[in-house]
Order: sequence, then C-alpha cells, then structure tokens
Amino acid sequence: MADQPGGLDSVTDKISGKIDGYNSSSSSGSDDDQPSKINAVKSHVFRLFGRDKPVHTVLGGGKPADVLLWRNKKNSAGILGGATALWILFELLEYQLITLLCHILILVLALVFTRSYASSFINKSPPQIPDFRLPEDRLLEVVSALRIEINHVISNLRNIASGRDLKKFLRAFIGLWVLSMVGSWCNFLTLLYTSVVLLHTVPVLYEKYDDQVDAFAEKALIEVKKQYAVFNAEVLSKIPMGALQEKKKD
Repeated sequence: MADQPGGLDSVTDKISGKIDGYNSSSSSGSDDDQPSKINAVKSHVFRLFGRDKPVHTVLGGGKPADVLLWRNKKNSAGILGGATALWILFELLEYQLITLLCHILILVLALVFTRSYASSFINKSPPQIPDFRLPEDRLLEVVSALRIEINHVISNLRNIASGRDLKKFLRAFIGLWVLSMVGSWCNFLTLLYTSVVLLHTVPVLYEKYDDQVDAFAEKALIEVKKQYAVFNAEVLSKIPMGALQEKKKD
C-alpha cells in the first residue's frame, strides 16, 4: 500500500502525456490542413481571362512585361514619353513624317560635317562615323513573326466566315463594328497612341487591384451569360442552322 501513491502518479502522468500528444497532433494536423484549404479556396477564385499565373507571366515575362508593369521605370517612362512627344508633333503640331525625318537628317548631317570639317583646321583627326547597318537576322525575325500573325488572322477570319459557329461570327461582327466606331472618332495615330497609353496603365493597375477587378468581372460575366441565354432562347434557337449545314455537306 506504500507504493500506491507513486503508481497512481505514474498512471496520471501517462494519461496526461497521451492527452497532450493528441492535442499537439490535432493542432499540427489542423495547421497542416489550413494552407491546403486556403489554396483550395484560392484555386476556385474567378480570374479574368482564366489566368492561373501572375500578370507578369501572362504578359510573356522578360523585358516587355517589365516595361508594361513599370518594373523598369526609366524604360517605361522613356517609351511613354517618346510616344507622347511623337503624338504631340504629328497630331497637335501637325508635323508630317517625311518632313520630320528630313529635318532630323539635315541636323545630323550638318553637325557631323561641321565637326569633321573643323577638325582639319585644328590639326585633329576627323571623328570616326559609325557604320550603321540593319541586322539581317533581326529583320527576318520581325518579318517572319509579322507573317505568322497575319496568316493566323486570315485563318481565323476564314473559319468564322465558313458559317460553322454562329457565336464566333457574332463576336467578330460586334468587335469589328466597335472598332469601326472607334476609328470614326479618331485617326490611326491617336488610336495607336491611346493603345500605348492603355498598355502602360491598365496592366499595372490590374496587377495592383486584381482582386477587386476579378470580382467585378465575375459579376459582369454572369450577367452577360444571362442576357445571352435569353437572346439564344428567343432569337438564335429559332434560326434553322441544321438545314444550312446539310446543304453544305451535300
């Protein structure tokens, strides 16, 4: 009977140790499950254009994405400032491209000629004029990339005009109609400058406020799908597309 208190204490210690071990394992398990639950919730969050990667990766990564997202502020500001200066020259001051190029060449030729001619009077060797040439490989790469994009657009237009997909035809029709309306409001130079400004502002703002924009876009997309369902039920479903497809097969 003298050993009973010590045995009781040992049993109590074992029970308390098991309870502590259970609590620690359950807490660690819940901690391990918490990141997985958070990741699962994040994976179900609506993202604009169905993206599952950062905006920098979606834009292609590298230097172009750095410029559009203002990771390199000097290059981004330089491109946007240069585009603004050209737009002011050609649009506001009504400068012509050929006139501008001729004036630049006149200024460069005058400066180089004056420096070379003056060097003979001050007993100095004339400055070396760099031999500037267009690299053939780079020029061919640009032309090849442009050819691929043009062929891709022509192929898409051919598929749309084939009459197989009414949805693609309606999207192309509405897109071209909107583009024609925008073209009637401004000329090509203003449209090009507006595109440059949008490319240097929209991506960086979207990267900063992507959660709010994605939530608003999700609501807008749901509403568009509802309206399209109504339009499909009342208009598109009544168009006899089956007869047209049978005629094409014949």
